[in-house]
Amino acid sequence: MAYDLIWLILLLLLPGIALLRRLPVYDLFVTGAKEGLRVALQILPNLAAMLVAVSLMEATGLTAFLCRICAPVLTWLGLPAEIAPLVALRPLSGSAALAVLEQLLNQYGADSRIGLLASVAMGSSETIFYTVCVYLSSCKDRRTGYAIPCALAGMIAGLWTAGRFWR
Repeated sequence: MAYDLIWLILLLLLPGIALLRRLPVYDLFVTGAKEGLRVALQILPNLAAMLVAVSLMEATGLTAFLCRICAPVLTWLGLPAEIAPLVALRPLSGSAALAVLEQLLNQYGADSRIGLLASVAMGSSETIFYTVCVYLSSCKDRRTGYAIPCALAGMIAGLWTAGRFWR
């Protein structure tokens, strides 16, 4: 109920302030909408390619293979092997990782060590490849530089910290 009131206030307050400042509200809205559509059209082919790649990984069994590879590394990091599917999918697909998180929480419980570590892994990491895909599709420079290795290193550091903290 309170959220509805906040949205109503924002809906009335922002155009009201713009009108007081004598800004062309409608023209600014249309310009922003055009820019948003342009960016969406520019990003769409890259997103489609990313979704196809994730689907192919799942269909060919590559995701399961990555999970088997991740399990010993996770054990070395102090994490249970049960969260390997989440760790393997999180850099690729947020929705697939969310489905795995839901399955883990239903199976082991939210207060279990596996549930806590899965929640930390989900909350402290990013869909790295998706984000890089969207970013690179919206700018002219196609070089990733150190973005992907640094993001993966940050994810591993977060997982290691979680494994040490939730023993």
